[in-house]
Amino acid sequence: MRVGIGLGSNVGDRSNELARARGWLKSLDPAAKFSSEYETEPVGCASGAPGFRNQAAEICWGGSLVNLLQLMQDYERRRGRKAVRGVNEPRTLDLDILYADDFRIRSTKLEIPHPRMAERRFVMEPLAEICPERKIPGLPGTVGEIVRWLNAKGGAACRRIV
Repeated sequence: MRVGIGLGSNVGDRSNELARARGWLKSLDPAAKFSSEYETEPVGCASGAPGFRNQAAEICWGGSLVNLLQLMQDYERRRGRKAVRGVNEPRTLDLDILYADDFRIRSTKLEIPHPRMAERRFVMEPLAEICPERKIPGLPGTVGEIVRWLNAKGGAACRRIV
């Protein structure tokens, strides 16, 4: 199945963290696709929180999505993310499963599609680079159409940098 993953970092050498995460994701799928990096303002974070570097990826995954989530969380911890943390605290690395083919999952461990992805330019703009025509279950229109709607609406800046 094709799985979309959001990558973000707002602590330390953000571009290096994303590069390392790309390498790790390529170890799961050598044919993984990646968007450019984006510089984004923090959304829902404490005042004065550092800005983010964000990126989107799409990998082919043949295993359990809960297993993929666990692997991602283990990798985040190896990169310095605290296991117990407050909501939207600064973090070295954040990896989120955004979608998995046409699956809709809602459990205590996992919600797919990601519940707030269509509201966030920092998720949708990078994703539109790699799959603008993708329709995600429960979301209106294609990824590209959602980005156009978000851009018309305004909000937190999201600037392509690399």
